[in-house]
Amino acid sequence: MSAIRNVQLELLRSGPAHNQLLSPLTPYVALCGSAGPVTVHMPFEHRQLLTRLERLRYGTTAAPISASQREAEIREMGEAVGRLFGQVPALLTELSNAGEEQTRLVNLRLSISAYELGLVPFETAVGPDGVPGSGSPLQLRSLIAITREIRRGQQLPVEWNRQPRILFAFASPPGLPQVPAQAHLVALRRAIEPWVKIADKDTERIGDVKAMLTVLPNATLEMIRDACRSTEYTHVHILAHGAPFTEAGNQRYGVALCSDSDPSQYSVVDGERLAIALKGWDSSGRAKKPPTVVTLATCDSGNVSSVMIPGGSIAHELHTEGIPWVIASQFPLWMRASSIACEVLYSGLLSGADPRWVLHELRQRLRTDVPETHDWASIVAYATIAPDLEAQVEAFRDRQIRRRMDVLFGRIDDLVGANAPTAAEAHRVFDAPGAGAGATGRATLSAAAKDELKALCASIRASLTDWSAELTATNNPKQFAERLGISAASEKRIAIAYGLAKTDPSDKDQKAYEAASKEAYQRARDFYRAALEADPVNHWVITQYLSIAAIPPLTNDAGLDGLSREYGQWWAAARQIATWQLRHAERGDRAWALATLAELEMLGVVYGTAFDKAQAAQEIVRLCEQIRELVPPDSFAIFSTMRQFKRYTGYWARDKWAGLANGAIAALGGTPEI
Repeated sequence: MSAIRNVQLELLRSGPAHNQLLSPLTPYVALCGSAGPVTVHMPFEHRQLLTRLERLRYGTTAAPISASQREAEIREMGEAVGRLFGQVPALLTELSNAGEEQTRLVNLRLSISAYELGLVPFETAVGPDGVPGSGSPLQLRSLIAITREIRRGQQLPVEWNRQPRILFAFASPPGLPQVPAQAHLVALRRAIEPWVKIADKDTERIGDVKAMLTVLPNATLEMIRDACRSTEYTHVHILAHGAPFTEAGNQRYGVALCSDSDPSQYSVVDGERLAIALKGWDSSGRAKKPPTVVTLATCDSGNVSSVMIPGGSIAHELHTEGIPWVIASQFPLWMRASSIACEVLYSGLLSGADPRWVLHELRQRLRTDVPETHDWASIVAYATIAPDLEAQVEAFRDRQIRRRMDVLFGRIDDLVGANAPTAAEAHRVFDAPGAGAGATGRATLSAAAKDELKALCASIRASLTDWSAELTATNNPKQFAERLGISAASEKRIAIAYGLAKTDPSDKDQKAYEAASKEAYQRARDFYRAALEADPVNHWVITQYLSIAAIPPLTNDAGLDGLSREYGQWWAAARQIATWQLRHAERGDRAWALATLAELEMLGVVYGTAFDKAQAAQEIVRLCEQIRELVPPDSFAIFSTMRQFKRYTGYWARDKWAGLANGAIAALGGTPEI
């Protein structure tokens, strides 16, 4: 069952999108689910609604409005919107179910192409009669997230699972108040922190920060355009003031950026021009992928203002021009609220949370943290909900978890000296009686380093436990096997780290580290076994299980014959499965199947019957050379395969397979161990 239930309410009328005023006399056709069409009428006169919305503008109106009056306006408009929703029986049923189902989020998708509907504060909706929690704001009382979208002939393509790269552009032109750029930068920096290299010196971390976050101070439209032409950004965050401008005699709202021609002035940019700047082109004239998400920390960026001419709010226009997700503000936004929004949005989105859950959390935070405002109702989100959005979000979350694990393991490797001249040399020196740290460059662990090592390992295990616990019976065996396999691979790396950890010879922790290393190897073996049982046709899982069962920390030479008798059939099965998949695999998958076959060929020295070592050596070289023909030399497939074979010559060294592993390393372009 999907974690989010989509409910679409489409409001249609005849005529063009522009040049229509709101009126209770205008009939709209409401479509919801498979139910028949229903005729509804908006509960607002156009001029009356503009006056009421003006009262929600805090201190920007000519006559100050009291907080109690603003609260009354929010309440009254919310009740009117709630009554409008109550006119659609199918929607009322869905909202009733949402109130009873307290663990599943409902995404109420409003399709509102008519510009005048963009003025209606749907986000303030109060639950209508007959709905659990009626009388309270829907998005605060129930698990409901409201998003907007425009009607299209073809749905916008959404590619959520992309390597995150954020552009933060802010502008405080002369004559306008300063924007809270530092607070937003801190929020963004905190959001990307889990994926930044852990190091003692900031100079070693700056590269990772720059790879994920680009900052444009005093931003002009030309600067934004040039940045998007040179780099493909997945997220763009714009912090600037909203400002009115006149077009064809009608007032609209735009973004006040610094002027390209005069630094002492500002230029008000509309949504259409901003969209053109965000959709960059490469040097060959091909369109780059647009940002998946644009967040506008800009007052009135969701404000339609004029409906007389084509072009809605900034957010509406960006969405119309092909930006899948645009999050904006319909009213002026308090500076503190904008900083909270930046923190909640980017920490949630980058962690891999579903954007609709993030929106729901944002409204809750704004209501609790800035209770004196109505900013929770000001947030509007124009969103393209692709049919496979949840699957894309899940894939992105898996990717981000793995990247986070890589950051933690990178720090572990630095602590224990796994990045010494070669891993095998480090292993040999570690095992040599009386060997000192200077031989490999690995320093004795300090008390602080010991504590950090334990904390990092505990953090990795906790994250992986939570990640695996998310799976339910609806997930397929491959997903179970993959997560169990990643847990096993992580335990394997933890075992290697504890095996390399060096303390003072008299330190009692040394024996504890040796025991911890063996325990981690055992956990890895058990995880691989569980993965194998979850997906018995996964050749990678079978191979890794056979590999870990045969390594010296778990099995001495005398025990290998027993392994051969017990697991020889698994070895033969894995070879057959990998061979079958190789015949029909895509280019990238072929490289992994070849890597599996090369490793299985080497493990034949343990599990094979009538094993011919010379023939196996030739076959391993042939398979590894094929990998090099398929993928670039710097590909992860080559790196990962070579790293695995180097473990056989280092951490898991045996005379039985040393020559075979060295042959694979050389064929992959590496330097064999001596």
